[in-house]
Amino acid sequence: MWVLFVKYNVFCVYLYLMTRLSVNINKIATLRNARGGNMPDVTKAALDCERFGAQGITVHPRPDERHIRYSDVRTIRPLVSTEFNIEGNPIQSFRDLVLEVVPDQVTLVPDAHDAITSNSGWDCIANREFLTQICSLFHSKGIRVSIFIDPVPEMAVAARECGADRVELYTAAYAEQFAGGPEAAIAPYVRTAEAARDCGLGLNAGHDLNLQNLGYFIRTIPWTDEVSIGHAIICDALYMGLENTIKAYLSCI
Repeated sequence: MWVLFVKYNVFCVYLYLMTRLSVNINKIATLRNARGGNMPDVTKAALDCERFGAQGITVHPRPDERHIRYSDVRTIRPLVSTEFNIEGNPIQSFRDLVLEVVPDQVTLVPDAHDAITSNSGWDCIANREFLTQICSLFHSKGIRVSIFIDPVPEMAVAARECGADRVELYTAAYAEQFAGGPEAAIAPYVRTAEAARDCGLGLNAGHDLNLQNLGYFIRTIPWTDEVSIGHAIICDALYMGLENTIKAYLSCI
């Protein structure tokens, strides 16, 4: 989202790229699947998130479909009016799904099929040939490609060499270390974000970002294009309601 600021009448124009909030709706699907049926309605939740101000919807379908199902992705895609982001390990079934629905962005995540949640970024050097092929495949459909990486500057540079448009910083370590000292916790992320910016990559971030640590992250790395948040938003929504929660996260950025 571009916001234009004009300073008086001295022809000073400032353009700021504001960080976008993409809401990951996996946990809503997890709740639905726990009981069966269609309660809560995942599609309605996605549209409500947009209505409450979210600038994107993220889904992360896994092979066992324990939360978002491939059928959900097919249903939601034509209804979403903001940015639609699909995360996942690019196994064949995932690649086929992405090429079928053509999201605005695909985020490549190296999670194992039995991982509870994403727990590491790509080694873009060791997997360069594979990631290059995947980036080329999705670019053929005009899809922006983001690669999920740990806060290591060399991985950002290697992601660019693979053909990625963006990287998504895996922020679990930042969240874990934040209470013990924000400056130390964010230091490797700043270095990696600078490396990404210097080689022309866009920047996303996600995993365990919440109302306590999100604001500091954005203030320190203000060129962050997008944050993808799901678990924390749903936890906060239990107490604050979904609309108030999304507005609270928007106020952080």
